[in-house]
Amino acid sequence: MYRVWNFITNYSLLLILGALTALIWANIDADGYHHFIHMVIWDHAPIGEAHLAADGTVAYRELSLHYLINDMLMAFFFAIAAKEVWEAVILQEGSLRGKKAATPLFATAGGMLGPIAVYLGLALVLGSDTFDAVKNGWAIPTATDIAFSYLVGRLVFGAGHPAVRFLLLLAIADDAAGLIILAIFYPSGELGPEWLLLSLGAAVGVFLLCNYLPRRLDRHNQLRPNSTWMRRKLTFWPYLIAACISWYGFMRAGIHPALGLLPIVPTIPHADRAFGFFSEAEVYLSDLLNYIEHALKHPVEIILFFFGLMNAGVEFSSISEPTWLVLAGLLIGKPIGIVIFGSIGAHVLRLGLPEGMRTIDLLVVGCVAAIGFTVSLFIASVAFDAGPVQDAAKMGALFSFAAAVISVLAGIVCRVKKVNV
Repeated sequence: MYRVWNFITNYSLLLILGALTALIWANIDADGYHHFIHMVIWDHAPIGEAHLAADGTVAYRELSLHYLINDMLMAFFFAIAAKEVWEAVILQEGSLRGKKAATPLFATAGGMLGPIAVYLGLALVLGSDTFDAVKNGWAIPTATDIAFSYLVGRLVFGAGHPAVRFLLLLAIADDAAGLIILAIFYPSGELGPEWLLLSLGAAVGVFLLCNYLPRRLDRHNQLRPNSTWMRRKLTFWPYLIAACISWYGFMRAGIHPALGLLPIVPTIPHADRAFGFFSEAEVYLSDLLNYIEHALKHPVEIILFFFGLMNAGVEFSSISEPTWLVLAGLLIGKPIGIVIFGSIGAHVLRLGLPEGMRTIDLLVVGCVAAIGFTVSLFIASVAFDAGPVQDAAKMGALFSFAAAVISVLAGIVCRVKKVNV
């Protein structure tokens, strides 16, 4: 297990600070808070939230502070997450390749189906009116916050326990599934799939011109002059331009534009190995993909502070049924789903568990994975229109921090032996 402590503390603490600031502000001066986050930066802009005319067409777009953070700048956060997923899948020793990833992938499926079943099942029990009001938020409790879950997992199991790596593999796969869910089930407007050709064209074009062609010209030449020139002279600029084009294509296609950079990530030259999830050792890799990731590190820290500020400002009076549904999906559905599907993968299908990890540890892993926070907040903001239901669902995502305490208690009850080295 490689050290990721700096990543966890930097990203998590700023995000928490932003969320706490929003909570305090919204409960002291709700009108002032909402006026700030919805402040209009550019009215009738070429990009931004669409306002529809009577005939259903887009009358004009409005760029607000909320849109700038959630729909534009958060694209860099999802690009970093996609980079880790991409390396885990594509590299020969990637953590999501081969038999070693099979059981965590099964557990991931359970960790998503379990919360959905609990969320929708309890909503049905509460009555058809409640079900109709909250059904679109089914994906909110499927999320696992990688940073916070790793932090708590390390506290419960110790940094050297195989369950921590299992948890990280599960969280990475969960992130990948979450990106797919956002793209398919939560469009940002009327779908115009033809605009995705713009994103595809940007990705293919930048890959051919700036990645494939220089390497092709450098065949049989160990000095690699063309690739070196591209790396030193143009650096990340062609990919940034392609990213902007791809983002615009996603926005016009009606798919959430925060995912707009995902097609560009696989086109960037990458190393043939990875040192581990957000490992500090990767600063010594000279490939462009790792260079871009580490260049984005500090800007994304600031973006996450503002993300917390934009999305966590919920009044405590908004707590209602959606709060408890999201919380139940995370705290009950996650552990149950991970235990059932993880056990099926490990024992019924005989895929096994990592050496040193017990079946009962799956329950503790499930409790840790129930911390939804970041991605749950994001999904809540797109699943519901602004209002009481959205605020209540966001409160459930914030309350998922209770999983940290439950995880510590579960570790004690299940007699987890910490492995610190």
